This record gives sequence, C-alpha cells and structure tokens, in this order.
Amino acid sequence: MPNVQALEPLYRDGNDLPWIPFTPYSETVTLKLLKVDPVTGQTVTMLRVPAGEGLGVHNHYGTVIVYTIRGKWRYLEHGWVSKAGDLVYETAGSRHTFQAEPGEDVEAFVIVEGGLEFLDAEGRGIGLENWRTFLDRYYAYCKAKRIPARDVSKFS
Repeated sequence: MPNVQALEPLYRDGNDLPWIPFTPYSETVTLKLLKVDPVTGQTVTMLRVPAGEGLGVHNHYGTVIVYTIRGKWRYLEHGWVSKAGDLVYETAGSRHTFQAEPGEDVEAFVIVEGGLEFLDAEGRGIGLENWRTFLDRYYAYCKAKRIPARDVSKFS
C-alpha cells in the first residue's frame, strides 16, 4: 500500500487577521475569519458581540459549535445562559435568536458547518451565510481597508 502523507498542520497567527463587521446584520458585531473549507462548507471564526446586543433569528443548515471565551450570551428561545468556558452544540435544522447579556462583551470561538439563514420579523429569509459569503465579506473588507488579505481557504 502506498504511503499517504498527511497535510502539514495549519498555523495561523490570529493577529494577522482583522475583525470585520458582520454586515448587513450588524455594524457592531464583528467576526475574525480564521479558516474556510470550500470542500466541507465549514467556517471557523471568532465572534465579538457588544454587551446587550444581539443578532437576528437564524436557521442552521448544519451543526454549529460555540465555545464562549468571555461574556455571557443566550438564545431567546432557551432558558440557559452560556458563560466563559461553556460549550454550545447546535444541531442542523435548529432556529435561534442570539442575545449578548448586559455587562461584558461576548467573545466566542465558532465552527459553522453549512449555512445560516437569517430571517426577518415575519420569518422570511433576508440573507444566507456560508463559507463563500464569509470569505467574500473578508476579502471586501481587506480591499476597502487596504490591508493584505490572507488565504484563509488553504489547508497548510
């Protein structure tokens, strides 16, 4: 059997990546895009949400894993509050409304498989987010700010 070499581990200095506004959903909620995988549709990001602010209701087309680094947040549809050190695993097909608790800004590490569909107050789709839209937003931000864009889709 031939010897198959594994890909080298990916190392990325997080300081080389900007925080970008999660527009059009929010000007103050920001993302740091760490990695996109066009093959699986996975995105790996950092998320910052100012205390007391939120993101609209959204559907998950795939699983989402959120590890809370600081602050507290919840989904309006559930009775728990995620705090620093907590993990939230969201199943495909779920719907939630993200809300940061007052007091401290939220920072979280997020892995999204597949897409997120944001909805208006009547439940109609207003935007679909996936690896491509995250990547396009990142490149557009870097171009507008005249900062070098890193290739966050490469494997090593």
